[in-house]
Amino acid sequence: MTVRFPLATSSWDQKELDALQRVIASDRYSMGNEVAEFERRFAAYFGSRYAVMVNSGSSANLLMTAALAFTKNADLKLSPGDEIIVPAVSWPTTYYPLNQYGLHLKFVDIDLETLNYDLDALEGAISDKTRAIMVVNLLGNPNDFARIKSIIGERNIVILEDNCESMGATFEGKQAGTFGVMGSFSCFFSHHISTMEGGVVVTDDEELYHIMLVLRAHGWTRNLPKFNKVTGEKSDDPFEESFRFVLPGYNLRPLEMSGALGREQLEKLPALIEGRRANAALVQSQLSDHPAFMIQKEIGASSWFGFSLVIRPEAGLKRSEMVKALSSAGFECRPIVAGNFARNEVMQYFDYSIYQELSNADYIDQNGLFVGNHHYPIPEAVDALSELFR
Repeated sequence: MTVRFPLATSSWDQKELDALQRVIASDRYSMGNEVAEFERRFAAYFGSRYAVMVNSGSSANLLMTAALAFTKNADLKLSPGDEIIVPAVSWPTTYYPLNQYGLHLKFVDIDLETLNYDLDALEGAISDKTRAIMVVNLLGNPNDFARIKSIIGERNIVILEDNCESMGATFEGKQAGTFGVMGSFSCFFSHHISTMEGGVVVTDDEELYHIMLVLRAHGWTRNLPKFNKVTGEKSDDPFEESFRFVLPGYNLRPLEMSGALGREQLEKLPALIEGRRANAALVQSQLSDHPAFMIQKEIGASSWFGFSLVIRPEAGLKRSEMVKALSSAGFECRPIVAGNFARNEVMQYFDYSIYQELSNADYIDQNGLFVGNHHYPIPEAVDALSELFR
């Protein structure tokens, strides 16, 4: 099969190559000034006080979860056995850190059109035991945060946001990834910007920021400011502070190359999102009434990671037939993220429950897939999709 329409393509040009050469010339490869400057610019772009870069979006989710395990703020702290609600459709590393920190995961169904939470199911799933909600913005589509906050009301429920697939999406003018106490982003090759591998967590909470600085790098105090929310005040003796360990951390540090690439990619982000949205407008105009499959219903302003295609119940198609037709037309395609994750064998290691039924997640697990979107025009791809099964 010849791939005419790949899932992902590079948005690099000479600027990224020059950024790599800048790092090589500096002879500094481990986390340093390039990463720090990218973090500063990233936080400013998304309207957050703080940003912490890590080596992947998966690590960003791990860092968020770990920070809530070690916070001294009782309103935010999550402890083993606490209940966190999660959507049934997401990537594995949305769930793994929550399980690794001993939380009870309550799986809730998705909406068949938006692919985000079924908000009525979410409302019914919240109980007196619920301490947190993981909100996942799927395939570029932000959730309806106004409704989610209305559902929560005055209850003390922590919102975490997995925004790894939805960089640049907005809801009511606010950036997705900034509605929760923390939000994660991914800079993997196939995502909206690429730093090779890479991820970011944003937050407005200074204590969580300081905790993440410690956890990101071995659990030591080296990267903390002199006055901080973890140890209070650091010694002025740099030798003494060099190997002082205060939290059971990790090595999640990014490379300087990733920070340098991020600086260049962030400059391009508005244009990259604009290109994706232009393609989405074409998809919506040509495929909204397609007889064989449904496309994703937009909430707010999606950044259109890719285009989901869900077989209409009345179409009488099998997904294998759809995959064959797409492949013949030159499309790379994949399942919608991980389908209904609760059906995976790895669930035997989880402490979890399922709220009512996951019928929509099951349906897209068997009848859904997605194809790629890009930052440049793809009219030929949209035309080819439009002609399938007409």
